[in-house]
Amino acid sequence: MPLGPIVSSLGRAMRRKRASSLDILSSKRAPRDYYRGKNCKPTGFHTRKGGYVIVDEKLPRFVVPDLTDFKLKPYVSQCARDLTASTTSSTTAESTENKS
Repeated sequence: MPLGPIVSSLGRAMRRKRASSLDILSSKRAPRDYYRGKNCKPTGFHTRKGGYVIVDEKLPRFVVPDLTDFKLKPYVSQCARDLTASTTSSTTAESTENKS
């Protein structure tokens, strides 16, 4: 009798699920009132009557510098060409010759 099928069936029977997949807590493996959320900070609080009050101190503030005389453009093309140092120096030399 060949040992191959017997050994493979024993291996399948002894195989366990990975422990890492059992550690993941999802809504299916948790209590009924478990809500995972999206890792966002609340911007206010709920009132007793079902309303929601937004607190101004909890809103995010973005600090944007003044870019009025900034040389670079905000858009970069996906098909931009790679320029070498010799190519850029020759194009700047040509542009200065064209201006004069």
